[in-house]
Amino acid sequence: MFKTIRVTVLVVILVGVAAGSWQTTRRIAQWDLPLRAAVYPIAGDTSDVTRRYIASLSSQTFQPIERFIGEEAERYGVKTSFGQHLRMKLAPEIKSQPPPPPIDGNVAAIMWWSLQLRYWAWSVAAPTTPASDVRLFVIYFDPKKTGTLEHSLGLEKGRIGVVKAFSSEALTGSNNMVIAHELLHTVGATDKYDARTGQPRFPDGYAQPGAEPRYPQRFAEIMAGKIPLSAAESTVPPSLNAALIGEQTAREISWVK
Repeated sequence: MFKTIRVTVLVVILVGVAAGSWQTTRRIAQWDLPLRAAVYPIAGDTSDVTRRYIASLSSQTFQPIERFIGEEAERYGVKTSFGQHLRMKLAPEIKSQPPPPPIDGNVAAIMWWSLQLRYWAWSVAAPTTPASDVRLFVIYFDPKKTGTLEHSLGLEKGRIGVVKAFSSEALTGSNNMVIAHELLHTVGATDKYDARTGQPRFPDGYAQPGAEPRYPQRFAEIMAGKIPLSAAESTVPPSLNAALIGEQTAREISWVK
């Protein structure tokens, strides 16, 4: 009985959210108004390093993402009435963790997890924070205690991103790379790398697929996340200064018709 009530509540909430989401999706696809993204920091551990890093965050931390999206939009000739394509805002810290995705889950398990995540995001996002189109929950970890981060994700339905990042000023640039990648997932972009090898796919995972010689590439395609050095080797760029949005990604987010 309790599970039935929970499911009913989830469905009612999501139907209401879907009605507003449809209108927002249409507006985002036009890119005439700035996309509004809120970043909710979450401590992934109890480290003092993580606590201090989160305390040091401000909206300025994410300005390189605003600049990256703006410069790339202008490169594709996308104009906005407000002169800005993306507005990043730091939201209050969240004290709870999002529901973990199922491990090797079937379709039903993934769908149920997606509902849980969207309900969790609705329940923890404070109503007093500025309205946002995209909610990015960034979970920070002390790099001395966590060497490898689990996979981040971005959902177009609900426009929610869950990002795993490091509590390190030196790694803020690479954190912003991941945040930008997941942000673009929420507005329709797809991954451009081989799921088995992690290598960028040619040609859509290459920032400059027509370059001669082809290797090494100078930039990473943002949805591939790495700079191809050869057909089998690639490297992670340190910041968005070494990334571009490729034509296929631009098409997926309605920058190219």
